[in-house]
Amino acid sequence: MRIVVKIGGSLMKEGVPEALVEDVKALAPSNQVVIVHGGGDVVTQYATRLGKEQRFVVSPEGIRSRYTDRETAEIYQMVMSGLLAKRLVSALNAAGMQSISLAGADGMLLQGRRKTKLVIVDDRGRKVAIEGGYTGKVTGVNTALLESLLSQGYVPVVSPVAAGENSEPLNVDGDRTASSVATSVKADAVVFLTNVDGLMLDESLVPRLTPSEASSKLPKIGFGMQKKVMAAVEAVEGGVREAVICSGTRSGPLTNALAHDGCTVITSQ
Repeated sequence: MRIVVKIGGSLMKEGVPEALVEDVKALAPSNQVVIVHGGGDVVTQYATRLGKEQRFVVSPEGIRSRYTDRETAEIYQMVMSGLLAKRLVSALNAAGMQSISLAGADGMLLQGRRKTKLVIVDDRGRKVAIEGGYTGKVTGVNTALLESLLSQGYVPVVSPVAAGENSEPLNVDGDRTASSVATSVKADAVVFLTNVDGLMLDESLVPRLTPSEASSKLPKIGFGMQKKVMAAVEAVEGGVREAVICSGTRSGPLTNALAHDGCTVITSQ
């Protein structure tokens, strides 16, 4: 089985969850695993330490994101690729696995297109267009590189930093990066690990949705979970058999996700 795992930034604040490492170790011998990680809060912490104030903007759809100028893009790359990815690799290697970290410019793993304009809602509630900065969208994945590593038994750890047309670092959404990677390597499942059990509506966990059902519920979902649901839908529509949103704080988080225990599963099957 081929599995792409997205580790949410909320799980990366205090280091690498031991239960997750043990679960990957248990699954890796008979499965191929690719990890994509987040870490936006840690980026903000380090940017603040460096004296770089962070700016966040909100889209007309209500999605909040970091505005990324060139200096912020460099800090983002430094923390994601130079700190968090290495923490993950060290933890996996210490547990006896072969792991390697990659970002966009490494073998042109993630190619991205820079957004020239962003439409945001200003403090007065008006829609305004601003310069896009160094935010982008993944447009291509070097599948051959990942296939080569997987065939040799490696667990690739992917940072959500894409390489733009001029090889400049681009801040790309981690959830949608995981979706792009899962689609490109024809994964059987993509698992989004976060700090909640899954999609909650009317104070109840939604256990299963089709892509069309999930899309119809987007207006009712908060921006953090909304991005995960959008990414899950994109993955399933791109050929991934199932996308699972679940808690990464429990024991055996991946095992529970693949067993559909206490989580939200989006699948067309």
